[in-house]
Formats: sequence, structure tokens, C-alpha cells
Amino acid sequence: MTITISAAYDGRLLRSYLKLTLGLSTVALAKLKNHPEGILVNGSRVTVRYVLRAGDILTLAEEDTPETASETVLPTELPLDILYEDDHVIILNKPPFMPTHPSHGHLTDTLGNALAFRYATRGEPFVFRPMGRLDRNTSGTVVVGKSRAASGALSRALIQGQVTKRYLAIIEGELPVDGTTHTLTTYLYRPDAMGIKRMVCSANTEGAELAITQYRVLGASHGLSLVLAQPKTGRTHQLRVHFSSMGHPISGDDIYGGLPHLINRHALHALSLSLPLPFAAAGISPPATAYSDTLNAPDSQGYLHTWAPLPLDMQHLLDVYFPGVLPTCPTRQTLLDLGFSEVSSS
Repeated sequence: MTITISAAYDGRLLRSYLKLTLGLSTVALAKLKNHPEGILVNGSRVTVRYVLRAGDILTLAEEDTPETASETVLPTELPLDILYEDDHVIILNKPPFMPTHPSHGHLTDTLGNALAFRYATRGEPFVFRPMGRLDRNTSGTVVVGKSRAASGALSRALIQGQVTKRYLAIIEGELPVDGTTHTLTTYLYRPDAMGIKRMVCSANTEGAELAITQYRVLGASHGLSLVLAQPKTGRTHQLRVHFSSMGHPISGDDIYGGLPHLINRHALHALSLSLPLPFAAAGISPPATAYSDTLNAPDSQGYLHTWAPLPLDMQHLLDVYFPGVLPTCPTRQTLLDLGFSEVSSS
């Protein structure tokens, strides 16, 4: 990463700039300090006690190398639907039935394999660093950091509540389309340590984790409801368990009670997310020249609002049961109109 220090940081101690402005973790900073060319200013190695001056060229050796690249993620030529990419992050629309990570039985058919192939053909070292993961049968938005520093910045943004995730689900039963944002607050646990299923439990159950979901009903028809859900916590199977616990499981969810007659997977799609791009606060990520209502493009403050088009199976269900509920050409205003207001970079 190469950065030209702006006048705003003239006189700033380099340590402060690296930790507070770029948000590098203690571990990442230690690796840079131990690398012979980890931290250079104007081509010369410096310590973190260096005082920055406007116009300095700061170079950080935080990119992956052949030595640090993921050898366990085998490159496989698979289609990729890229929503956004810059030097620090790539955001993809994962199709259904594709696992996010390689695992037993899925060593060459995952999103990680597809990205490994993309960068192998470019001759670029690759380490798969997704911000969370989607279930194999869940489609939609996946964010991947392209370096240790970028991945750390994404993780901090998530922990600090700067990332808004929105899921579209078709659930069993017709709920009132009342325009209200509802909140589900429970505790979840895994009753079988060897299984994947989660259940609602009391707060004092061993292994209990707080789970909070906000949702809004967008439409109801033919014994189904279309809901937009915003998880405030990131528990495994959170949305699937929450809607099932209401007596309205996600359609097609064979684990939590959804009926399989409409779709051969659970009807859940990671529709959209909003997040600050890594290092945007330091003016490093490429912001738009002016605010735009366009999705999948950063605004003037380096904040990104995404929209992942629905796969054919869910789009078909919307066309049949909920026509016209979602616009064909969504904008940032669409995100507000759908009922959640946390889409601003302010």
C-alpha cells in the first residue's frame, strides 16, 4: 500500500497514523515493523516514531506474497458475479448452492476457489478473507478483504456497528403488512456440539448467545410473506431460527420447518449491505467525485451501499407472489423506502 500523506496529517506521529487513522491492529503493526521493508517513508525504512510531513510517500508492505498465499484453497474456474472491487476489497453476489469456504466434501466448488482462480490467472498471491460467511444455500452479498490490513478494517467496522446487512426472505404464513419495523430478541444455543442446528433458549443456558433481528413485512400473499430482515447480531442461522421460532419458518428450510414445495433451498438472500470502505477515512479508497444515488459505487465519503440482484429461483417467486414489491432499478433511496434508515455515512 502506497499513501501520499496529506496536509491534514502533517506533524502526526507515524504510530498514531497507522493505528488510529488506518486502524492497523497490534499484530499487523508488529508484522510490518519486523519486515525489512515493512514501513518505508520516501523509500527509506523508518520507525513508528517518525513524524509525518505533508507530501511524504508512505509505503507499507502489507500485500500478500507467494509465501503467505493460501495453498489450501485450490484455484477452480467458476463464475463470479462481482458487485464492486478496488485495491482493498472485493464484493460478490454468491449464487445459491455454492459454499463460501472450502470444507470436507467441498474442496473445489466454493467462492474461495473461484477467487483463488481469478487471482492466480493474474499472477497475484491470494488469501481468502471473507467478512463472515453465508450458508451454502443462502445467496447474496459477500465481502472479502484483499489484504490483512483491509480485512482488519472490515472486522473493526463490523464490530463497531458501521456495517448494515439486509436480507430478503420468503417465510411461511401471511403477516400484516403494517409498515412497522419489528424486533426479535432471543438467546440461541447449539444443543448438540456435533450438529449444526441452533435453538432458542433462555439467557442462562450454557452457551447462550444474544440474537437480535429487526424485520419489516414487505408483502403477504398465498400463505407467504416477503420480509426484509436486518440482523443486529451475527449468530449462526440467526434469521432461520428466529423466523421458525415465530411459527413462520423460511420457505424451503429443511432444517427449521420450511415447506419445500416452492423452492429447493431456503428462500434467503443477502440483498444489500452498507459499509465504510477500508481506509476511506484516510482518503485512500477511491470515493466518487460527488454523491450519487447509485448502488455498488462509493459515495464522496467512501461509504458503499450494495445491492445484489436476486437469483432466478427467488426472482421467480417474487414475480409470481409479490410482483412490483421490489423495484427493477433500485437506488439508495430504495433502501430508505424499504424501511431501514441506517444507510447514511453521516
